[in-house]
Amino acid sequence: MAKITPFQGLRPVKELADKVATLPYDVVNVAEAREFRKNPYNFYHVTRAEIDLPEYVDVHSQQVYERAAENLDLMVKEKILMQDKEPCYYIYRLIMSGRSQTGLVCGSSCDDYFNGIIKKHELTRPEKELDRINHMVATRAQTGIVFLAYNDNENVEHIIEDWKKEHAPEYDFTAEDGVQHTFWVLDDYPKVAMISRYFYEEVPCTYIADGHHRVASAGKVCMDMRENGMSVNGEESFNYFVSCIFPASQCRILDYNRVVKDLNKMKPEEFVEALKKDFDVSNVGKEAFKPKQAYEFGMYMDGNWYKMLAKPGTYTDDPIGTLDISILQRNVLSKLLDINDPRTDKRVDFVGGIRGMGELQKRVDSKEMAAAFSLYPVSMKQLFAIADSGEIMPPKSTWFEPKLRDGLVVYTI
Repeated sequence: MAKITPFQGLRPVKELADKVATLPYDVVNVAEAREFRKNPYNFYHVTRAEIDLPEYVDVHSQQVYERAAENLDLMVKEKILMQDKEPCYYIYRLIMSGRSQTGLVCGSSCDDYFNGIIKKHELTRPEKELDRINHMVATRAQTGIVFLAYNDNENVEHIIEDWKKEHAPEYDFTAEDGVQHTFWVLDDYPKVAMISRYFYEEVPCTYIADGHHRVASAGKVCMDMRENGMSVNGEESFNYFVSCIFPASQCRILDYNRVVKDLNKMKPEEFVEALKKDFDVSNVGKEAFKPKQAYEFGMYMDGNWYKMLAKPGTYTDDPIGTLDISILQRNVLSKLLDINDPRTDKRVDFVGGIRGMGELQKRVDSKEMAAAFSLYPVSMKQLFAIADSGEIMPPKSTWFEPKLRDGLVVYTI
């Protein structure tokens, strides 16, 4: 069963929360982060500390991690951030385009991750793990919240909804992207204990939605500290990582689309004919085609959109085989374009659904890419089934929105 813990969060003073909060470190590049450099409160000074160093400095150098630690310490000294005196849970609601989701911010057990109670669906890359490990060790903190999901639990949600109704939020602001962020501090000990008990007795597992590298890195830091004799009772802060756990019914996965650089020496009309072996293909004109159901795909090429419907027998019944991205990978990218490893092949790129269909057309019309494919998004039911089976999704299968903001609460270790 799932083990969670309250913690003494390091977080912004109330009046500065909107100035501190940033998008996650891994969804912005250095140039985008540097645009916020003049804001002394902005949390990119911690998560992307390279913005405070000359541009020639390697973003993965020790100098960057040391600057991150210095900047975090400075934000505490200047009373931009303060630490709660008692362990708390935190309630975090996000509203995007009128759609609301509310999660519980807590410490999740590294042992649960080691033992498969926290389930994963993606592989991680060693270089990305090392980056977060070095950042965590230098700052002695986890600065990014991991997005977890679980099957809805009425007892937990009842406590959370009552607290929201009966208490004023600590933070409530709308970010520049239009997403509203509302944050409550749940500091009532009996209710904290009840939530912990409900998770331990009634929630058999949780699932990583977004943040596989952060979890893997926290787990390795935990093991290293244990092996160096720093664990006494197993409840030290490094035995947990900061997470926000959302009911599955409130989570939304957007499409994660593909663009390819060439057609493997085929002409557009030859490529369409080759597709017809595994798909029913029709030209739908200039208007973007966004799939409305599973096994349906859109393709943009040579100024036109096509609708593609996978024929029976072109997919399998197992959890991975039924994914639309698996169908596209097997029957188009591998079979026709000789793109067998999308993790490393430079001929394919990935476009998150948040960027819209226009981004797909733009990449093709600019001649940067030869064709674009729009996909129907993975469902939470599919994600859970794959994680439960111990399988791994193809790379870049899920895009979650809205994104949790970094800087609203930091977990110190």
